[in-house]
Parts: sequence; structure tokens; C-alpha cells
Amino acid sequence: MKKIILLSLIFLTVIADSCKKTLDVTSSRVVSETNYWNTLEDARAGIMGVYGLTRAALADDNGHWIYGDVRMGNFVSPIRQDLKAVIANNLNANYPVINELSNWRRFYAVVNAANVFLERIGEVKAKDPRYTTNNMTVDVAQVRFLRAFAYFYMVRIWGDVPLILTSRDGTFENRPRTDQNAVLTFVQSEMEAAALDLPYYFSNNDLQQPGLYYNQTRNRWSGALITKLGAYAILGHVAAWQGKYVDVIRYTNIVLTNYNTKDDLSYTNTSTLDAAGGFFYTNPTGNNDNQLVSFGFIWDFQDASFTGNIESLTLASPVVNKNVPDIYVPKDSILSIFNEAGDARFNIDTTGTVHSDALSASTPGYFTNFLGKYPIFAKIRVIMGGVSGDPSFRIFGSPVLLTRLEDVTLLRAEAYAVLGEDDLAITDLNTIRQERYNVDQQGLTNASATDYVAYNPTADGSVIEGIFKERQKEFMGEGHHFYDRVRYEKIKQNNPDFIKLINQGGIYWPISRDLIAQNPLLVQNGYWK
Repeated sequence: MKKIILLSLIFLTVIADSCKKTLDVTSSRVVSETNYWNTLEDARAGIMGVYGLTRAALADDNGHWIYGDVRMGNFVSPIRQDLKAVIANNLNANYPVINELSNWRRFYAVVNAANVFLERIGEVKAKDPRYTTNNMTVDVAQVRFLRAFAYFYMVRIWGDVPLILTSRDGTFENRPRTDQNAVLTFVQSEMEAAALDLPYYFSNNDLQQPGLYYNQTRNRWSGALITKLGAYAILGHVAAWQGKYVDVIRYTNIVLTNYNTKDDLSYTNTSTLDAAGGFFYTNPTGNNDNQLVSFGFIWDFQDASFTGNIESLTLASPVVNKNVPDIYVPKDSILSIFNEAGDARFNIDTTGTVHSDALSASTPGYFTNFLGKYPIFAKIRVIMGGVSGDPSFRIFGSPVLLTRLEDVTLLRAEAYAVLGEDDLAITDLNTIRQERYNVDQQGLTNASATDYVAYNPTADGSVIEGIFKERQKEFMGEGHHFYDRVRYEKIKQNNPDFIKLINQGGIYWPISRDLIAQNPLLVQNGYWK
């Protein structure tokens, strides 16, 4: 185990250094790769390195949440001027965080690491008989998926990005941006190919991955690796971003048809969703399958972090010993968004009683300190080990969560609604509402199959409006909001200002000035010139 950890650290050093030469600065090699790509341990170090760089790309500077939740979203910032600029879509503002998040270098670290892995992994197969054909097939599928995911994520942020499919070891070559449609065509094709080779489970005698994966039990890999259904769930988002809603239904159907027979997935009730030791707590002994695609920060593996988690932005007193949160949802916004009685996430009943206290097991919800100056978004609050976290020690363990079963269901509902299949869309929408709304306001534990608040067009608007309102509530704090809003505005076509923003490229981030200075072939997004 010590050798694997050491190899992983060395590999990360190598690939982090090598990625700089592509689109960034001339390479300066620190460690030669001559002595690697010989053994099964090298293969494991390589694939874990790609996973680690992917997590870092998402979590650095709290990027996943600033890109997806803070920008033009529900949150406001009381004191941080850089976050106020992001909220206002003033992305040319000169703040270190904005400049770092405008730089795609960390995503190309993932791409380069994946390219190196795909080019060199055959050497391990040739040299180490322990490294089986099946092991290599599953490894290659994961790395192809992670490379494609990095490109999908970059396209949503910057639009056109350079498409690089070789490591170009030892050389430096400036590359222009590739049309995003070509990049997304590659992404969709790669993810589909990867999904075919991925198992439903790891280390569970799946036909596509029999035996123990790298000698670890299924619990070790639960929620930690890309599985077949996870790949199809992300493919649903790739298709939705392109407006390919027939493909969205095709991909989400695979997940929703197989989740309860081929995988251990289930919908998550509200009390589990917002519990300190619930859904967002990554259990080191497994039971994380419902985190369909996620990158964990596991306290028990000495992997928790002071930053790179939503908690570092949202939590403050009385949850942790921090006076003011970096971001919070104002009271009037909370009341406007969570405006239905019986919503177990947050609601105010007819007597004016607030039904939300994220620190109370009897009245679970998304917010605490609602009557204070700053309502604290405490839906996600994995402090240290979750259940026994010390509020005075602000180190957090929630994952970067990309998708879960509720997301896939509402994504299919969106596709049905766009294609005019309203009855099917409402069925999917009500599947989620049944988990979240209860007419007696006592929570799901007392709800029957029909004892919930169903979609009502009078209260919830059109079907597509009802779906996106539900997404706004359900996935608050999970990094979906900005991308959801872009899709919604493209569908509705009734917000001239936002449509203008889309048409002018204002939905994308500017490219870092540092990148443009280093690579004369890069052209700034027109909106930000």
C-alpha cells in the first residue's frame, strides 16, 4: 500500500509537470517516466492520478460551486468582492480567484494525464502478467470517460477549447481553439464507447469486471469510480446541453430502467439528504452508490479539506465558528423559491411556523438560522467525519457530486416536456415531488404513496417551469444552477436579455489573460474582449 501511495504521488508530480507544456508553458521535466509503466501498481497509480487531477480541477478555488451555483444564481455574498463580481457576471474583474477560474490549465492536466495513460498502459500489459486484459479494458474505459468529461466541463465554461488527444511528450505546441460542436461530438462518442466497457459494479463479480478490482472489495470502490450507469447519467447532461433531447431520453432510460436491478441505487429521502451523516457523507466502508458520479473527500482516509467543498463557502455560525458566510441565500429568495407548504426541504405553514432547521433531526431542511441576519445553507455540512464533526474545527468532507438518481429523473422529465410528452414528464416530476412534499408536514416517514403534493399547473406553471423550479430546489448547492438556467432560457425563449447573453457568448467565461499571453493562437471569447 505504501508503494502505491508513493507511486501515485510521483505520478501526479510527473503528469502535473507534463501538462504545463501543452497550452501553457514550456515543459521542464522533474521526474523521468522511464521507470514507470512496468507493473500493475504503476497502472493503479496512473488511473488514480487521473481521478485525483479531475477532483482537483473541480475543487480548486471552489470552482465547481462558483461556476455552477454562485454565478448569476440564488446566492449572494455579504463581504467577498470577488464573489459579488461573479454573481453579477462581471468576469473581467481583476481578482485572483476570477483569474484562476478563467484558466483551464488544471483541466488540461486531466487531459494530459489521460493521454499519457492511454499511450503507455499497453506497456504494463506487455510486462506484467498480473495485469489482465479485463483490467486494462476497464481502466481504459474509465480514463477515456474522464478525459471526455474534462472536455465537456470545459465546453460548458469556455465554449470552444483546443482538442488535444495526444500527450505530445517532450514538445511544446500552441494550439488554437476547436469548435465546441466538434468537441462535444468527440465527448459523446468517447463516453458512449467507455460506457459499453464499464461495469455496473466494481469488485462484485460483474460480468464486465469479475473478481476484486486492484485487490480491494466493493465497499472501497462504492461511489468512488465511474460505473456504467454513472457514465450514462453524464451522457444525459451532454445531450441536454446540445439540445439533443431524444438522446437524453435514450441515456436516462438506461439508468432509470436498470438502477434497481443492476445497481444498488435508490431515491434519497429528505431526512437523509440533508443529514450531517447522510447522503453527502462519504462512508469509507461503502454504501455510497447513490452518489452516482462524485469525487469524495473522505475524512477517514485523511482526505477532508478546509476548502474545495461547498461548506467552506456556506457555513457560518451557529453551525461552525465563523461569523459571516461567504455566500448565503437571502430570506426573500428562500421564501420565493420554497413557496409550497409541505416541502420538507423548507416551508412556512399557514400559522407562519418555519419548518426548517438543518440541525434538528425532527424538522430536517436546507436552512438553519433563518431568523438570524444570515440564513445558513446547511443542507450540506459534512464536518470532519460527519456524524461527530467538531464545529470549531472547519475541515469538511462532502464530495464534489455531479449527478444522482433525482437528477437523472428530472433530466428525463425535461426531455419529455421539450418533446411534448407532458404526461410522462409529469410522472417523472411527481416521482421526485413524492420524496419531498408531504401534506401533513411531518416528513416522509409518515407519508403514504399518495400523501404528497403533486405537480399543479396553477401553482407551478407549465410543465417545463415546474421541472426547472424543482431542479432549483432539489440541487441547490450542488453546482447545477447556472447550466440549468442556460438550458431553461434556451427552451423558453422568453427572456430577451438572457437570450442576448447566450447569443453573444456571455454565458462563457473569459479565457485567462495569462493563457492568451502564452499562446498567440488563442482568441478571447468575443463577449469579454
